Amino acid sequence: MSSAAAEDRLGKFLADVKPAELVPGSDRLGPPEGRPALATAYAGSHALGSVWLNSDWTDATGYSGKPIDILIGMNPSGTLTGLKLVEHHEPIVLVGIAESKVRAFIDGYVGANVGDAGRLREKPPVDIVSGATVSMMVIGDSITRSQLKVAQKLAGAPSERAASEAPKVDPNAGAVEDWRALVGDGSVARLNLGVDAVNVAFERSGNAAAAARPEPKDDGGSFIDLYVAPVSVPAIGKSLLGEAEYANLAARLKPGQQALLVAGGGRYSWKGSGYVRGGIFDRIALIQADATTRFHDRDYRRLGELAPPDAPSFDEIGLFIVPQSQAFDPAQPWRLQLLVQRATGALEKAFVTFDTEYRLPEKYLVKRGPTSPSAVATAASPEPAIWMSVWRARATEIATLGVALAILTGIFFFQTLLTKRPKLFQRLRLGFLLFTLVWLGWWEHAQLSVVNVFAFTGSLMSGAFRWDSFLLDPLVFILWTAVAVGMLFWGRGSFCGWLCPFGALQEFIGLVGARLRLPKLTLPWGLHERLWPLKYILFLGLFGLSLHDLSLAERAAEVEPFKTAIVLHFIRDWPFVAFALAMLAPALLIERFYCRYLCPLGAALAIPGRMRMFDWLRRYKECGSPCGRCAFECPVNAIHPEGHINPNECIQCLHCQVLYYDDHLCPHMIQVRLKKERIAAQGPILTASLKSKQPLAQASPARASDPTKD
Repeated sequence: MSSAAAEDRLGKFLADVKPAELVPGSDRLGPPEGRPALATAYAGSHALGSVWLNSDWTDATGYSGKPIDILIGMNPSGTLTGLKLVEHHEPIVLVGIAESKVRAFIDGYVGANVGDAGRLREKPPVDIVSGATVSMMVIGDSITRSQLKVAQKLAGAPSERAASEAPKVDPNAGAVEDWRALVGDGSVARLNLGVDAVNVAFERSGNAAAAARPEPKDDGGSFIDLYVAPVSVPAIGKSLLGEAEYANLAARLKPGQQALLVAGGGRYSWKGSGYVRGGIFDRIALIQADATTRFHDRDYRRLGELAPPDAPSFDEIGLFIVPQSQAFDPAQPWRLQLLVQRATGALEKAFVTFDTEYRLPEKYLVKRGPTSPSAVATAASPEPAIWMSVWRARATEIATLGVALAILTGIFFFQTLLTKRPKLFQRLRLGFLLFTLVWLGWWEHAQLSVVNVFAFTGSLMSGAFRWDSFLLDPLVFILWTAVAVGMLFWGRGSFCGWLCPFGALQEFIGLVGARLRLPKLTLPWGLHERLWPLKYILFLGLFGLSLHDLSLAERAAEVEPFKTAIVLHFIRDWPFVAFALAMLAPALLIERFYCRYLCPLGAALAIPGRMRMFDWLRRYKECGSPCGRCAFECPVNAIHPEGHINPNECIQCLHCQVLYYDDHLCPHMIQVRLKKERIAAQGPILTASLKSKQPLAQASPARASDPTKD
């Protein structure tokens, strides 16, 4: 944050408070000064203390992803004299927590001296409000850490080491090692807690209710066995993740950005329930000096296993990217703090913390100074493009997707043979949609989004387009290539009807509705036709927003429930889950409701899809007049009452082609079948006539047996 921005924020909040609320006895506040901003409280011309905004000095990001802003006052002796919550976006009210309890928690820090800051970080002066654990931890942590930083600045405390002497990570130091060696030399730090250690910690906490509920003994397994390592350090990352996975990670990291690996087993989960409720990991925190970082779902990626062959199997493995807004230096000492909680009543909880200390081994470091030989070697021999390594590492997934696309191409090219066999085609289609939903969507997270369209367009318009950036995710790149080719042949339907995981999920929900015998709703054609444009309006609005502010457009693109339903498996903050379910629920009654009326990605694909060069869907001259069977049975009502198929809305499900060849459902084919049956029935009569060389009337057995018929 710039100095001007910090001063503006602090000044804005100071304008709405009375000086005495923060520093008793003061009658005015001086203008904000410095970076971060600090204001002086005066009584006349005598300075009584200092006032600051916690979020200007330390991370104060809570559940909402936005800072919890608190004005803090402190006297010259380093004692907090007043605090005021001025702005927050936390869902505290939504979980039933009265804001008065939050304010009472904050007021509990009044009187805390800077000398007690370290102790108060471990044990707040007041009980954490049950139900808002993470928010309260963020508040308490930001208060004490900002207090310490302000006190150091006012005292003119020098830094521990001059920046020129600070150790730095040597990207070429170290080598790929096995698990035993990494743990042995401290490259991977470990925290192994037994049940006894946890029980003792709660006894020492002074909370009698928590001590009275000890963890039960078990068969000797750990309460938690936790490991942590900075995998952005190249040698450690390649050892733990493997060459290809590390290359994928390095491609995602911005310059100077770091990443951690956290793995653990035992009866206690380090992930915690907060991640399930709101997308924040409430049981772990990264702490370095006076900075605390808590991770959100956007910073996290689940891993299945580690690369070293001798690495143990863990219940939970997570890869976390430290946000760019957080200043984290892996070369400096840091610690991962684990919060252990214990219920003490129906709603009450007690907490203790344990730290996993980490100091990067010297072998990975190089001090500032003359260029090291390894750096010279790096400049002389640049590494190959990262995307190549990623593609090699994901060869199996690429091959699987390639086979699937080949099968889909075969389905379209040989649709005549397949649609003549309705049962075979139906099984093939449902099997492919199941593959799309489970493997492509839920497993590989290869769900295309309108955000991809914005990023591609933005890079072209800004002149910053590079193929490398789009090649880093091979499955998404291959899918977009297939979509581009498919639009020339079949329009948008090749993706929307077969390769979209969210579309597949809607179709299966529709099958569930049919199995439950729920009524299928068919909207009047006039209303249906007027709802079509909604998705185009959404797309154009988002596209225009992306031209103005891409990051804002990405947030607005949450109108696509794809991330919640497919990528995050519904493990997200409840409003997102509720919205995704609201978009899926109508599919029980109206097939592919979201695809038809609200999907901006479908609209984005329909516009260039008009360029398709072939029309593969066969029609009879009777289609639409007088017959309307296909229009009535089209799953997405893409066929107009007069029989015309709207290519912008067609999802290429080929149901109309199944009807086209069905001589028991299609009126035209029924007439053809009946005609053939009449001809077949007359076949024996014609044969008998030819053999007897008699006229047909005489050769007719019926007529010969009854002369009165003549």
